[in-house]
Amino acid sequence: MSTMDPFAAIADPNRRHLLEELRRAPRTVSQLAEGLPISRPAVSQHLKALLDSGLVIVRPQGTTRIYSIDNDGFMRLNIWLDQFWV
Repeated sequence: MSTMDPFAAIADPNRRHLLEELRRAPRTVSQLAEGLPISRPAVSQHLKALLDSGLVIVRPQGTTRIYSIDNDGFMRLNIWLDQFWV
């Protein structure tokens, strides 16, 4: 269950950058950290917020965790936003 408001999650520019990178392809924390001026632990904290908001999913691959976009989470956002395009 989502515990963080997805709109609060995407309010942060670093999280939006992470989402843009994940839109291109699933990635590890290390791969995502390469494009940001913040530490890998900070990237992990941002990813946790995105996970908690239902916008990102993670799957283990050996000792690595691969992050990707959760299409269901974005569909819920899209459905909510669509009510304003009447």
